[in-house]
Amino acid sequence: MLSIVFARESLLLCMDFVKGEILAFDKPYRWTSFDVVGKVRWLLCKKLGVKKLKVGHSGTLDPLATGVVVVCTGKKTKLIDQLQAHQKEYVATLQLGATTPSFDLEKEIDATYPTEHITRDLIEEVIPTFTGEQWQVPPMFSAVKVDGKRAYKLARQGEEVKLKAKLLVIDEIEILDFLENKMQLTLRIVCSKGTYIRALARDIGQRLNSGAHLIALRRTRVGEVRVEDCMTIEEFINVIDNTNLTDNEIK
Repeated sequence: MLSIVFARESLLLCMDFVKGEILAFDKPYRWTSFDVVGKVRWLLCKKLGVKKLKVGHSGTLDPLATGVVVVCTGKKTKLIDQLQAHQKEYVATLQLGATTPSFDLEKEIDATYPTEHITRDLIEEVIPTFTGEQWQVPPMFSAVKVDGKRAYKLARQGEEVKLKAKLLVIDEIEILDFLENKMQLTLRIVCSKGTYIRALARDIGQRLNSGAHLIALRRTRVGEVRVEDCMTIEEFINVIDNTNLTDNEIK
């Protein structure tokens, strides 16, 4: 397991961002993972007076999700593939009885389904069937490449996108809450690389003989990195702006 260094003011003073550091951020709502990378790169380049700096992220997180995004700089970007392979944990809230083309709130509801038959007992019977190895078809609105193009770009152009099912592993899935009056189900999910929680919401809805889409998602862990250990973008900006750093302190 790779060691993750958390960005805090006391640690920033002795970090070498060219040689490489691994930082953990709590991604804001409606930011893309690339937004986080771009902001970190821009802040560091500006502070250090350099034009270029390698910065990358490990594991894309949807714009409508929040939580752990691991960012690598310098030569540590070579470790991104290893970091992406780490187990991930999410807390997800599903709206039962309705679907959207994106399987989340990015698109409007396109169909509604009966929910009168859905009870806590039925949910407790169905949810455990999603543990272990699962074949999952990724969402059309995803970063999966089709003939060299991102699936979401094709989908947004109105093209029909057919994606192949991928084998993944869901290690744990736990019911945290079920609001029967609202038909909202909250789950804790521990899973392997490549799992789309939006697609899992779709599949759960189908297995409940209804429909479902994601209305909230938070990535709470990547490997050993927990969201409570992460730095917010605002904290990072404050540290960078208000710490007297020189090239001898951060390279």
